[in-house]
Amino acid sequence: MTLIADTDTLAAFCRRLSGARYVTVDTEFMREKTFWPILCLVQLAGPDEAAAIDPMADGIDLAPLAELMANTKVLKVFHAARQDVEIFLYKFGAVPKPLFDTQVAAMVCGFGEQVGYETLAAKLARARIDKSLRFTDWARRPLSDRQLAYALSDVTHLRVAFEKLEARLERTGRLSWLDEEMAILTDPATYQIAPEDYWRRLKPRSSAPRFLAILREVAAWREREARERDLPRNRVIRDESLLEIAAHGPASAEELAHTRGLSKSQAEGRWGQALLAAVARAKAIPEADCPRPIERPEPRRGAGPLVELLKVLLKTRSESHDVAQRLIATTDDLDAIADDDGADVPALHGWRREIFGADALRLKHGKLALAFAPDGKSVRLLPIGEDEETG
Repeated sequence: MTLIADTDTLAAFCRRLSGARYVTVDTEFMREKTFWPILCLVQLAGPDEAAAIDPMADGIDLAPLAELMANTKVLKVFHAARQDVEIFLYKFGAVPKPLFDTQVAAMVCGFGEQVGYETLAAKLARARIDKSLRFTDWARRPLSDRQLAYALSDVTHLRVAFEKLEARLERTGRLSWLDEEMAILTDPATYQIAPEDYWRRLKPRSSAPRFLAILREVAAWREREARERDLPRNRVIRDESLLEIAAHGPASAEELAHTRGLSKSQAEGRWGQALLAAVARAKAIPEADCPRPIERPEPRRGAGPLVELLKVLLKTRSESHDVAQRLIATTDDLDAIADDDGADVPALHGWRREIFGADALRLKHGKLALAFAPDGKSVRLLPIGEDEETG
């Protein structure tokens, strides 16, 4: 198996790949005990060769890899790209561009919602992936031939999957359908969350402004602490503890110590003092400046049945066009369409409008009906007042 562990070999390999139309990319990393991912292996394949790169090798300089990832003449192909892209952004300060995600492409080509790599490799490359090494310790050296074979299979079979998906997208005229999703994946803002915004990920049940102000401050403190000390968030303090602190707003170490998951010594120590300072800051914020949850408009009266009809239409359109439902419209999109014809949602723009959005508005305004086909197993779309059905 080809394992690159020195800078000269890496530079030569990347120079060869810089002339390729595309490269397939995957990473292996560890993150159980750290905030930042520890990059343990990078797998790269061009149309004619593949190798694994050892970022943990003594003295290796990954600059040639960074240069290849930044080369806009070479398409970077990933499967389920988000975690890999986040690692490259952290390691090199830039997102690999241009980018092609085979998981998204598979959703456009009728393989269902978030299809896994093993399934895609089996269907398109007729390859069987050995899953037994999925949870191997990639930081341990030396790596075995079996580990390297498994790692390289994540990029060698991906070549076949990519080429077949790309050909299908070109044949059906759907290659541009990926543009919006790829724009999101290559936007650094997708991976960068400000500490002050992390509280939204905790899914607070209370919408009380003061509760949310406290939660924002203590969650932001934890985020900064976790990043600075390179610790998993829950190793600093658990989500449930943050929510409990926000609910009770402790003013002393004694009160803070009553928080589930915090010991008396922790409450009296440096972290406890920092948490109490965060609570105090939140309590000093004027009521008008406290955060508010994202308000979702109440569905208008009678919108419930309409949303259910839109769901049937979405499923019908998804099946007839062989596109994953989630890629066409979300439940929030359907709620918005039911409430407002001009809702600014993806489902009412571009290719999504062509295959779903326009008919969704026709259904809403009584210009389209849904009916079972004579076989009782499929749904027909019937224009109101017209004889012919629409496909």
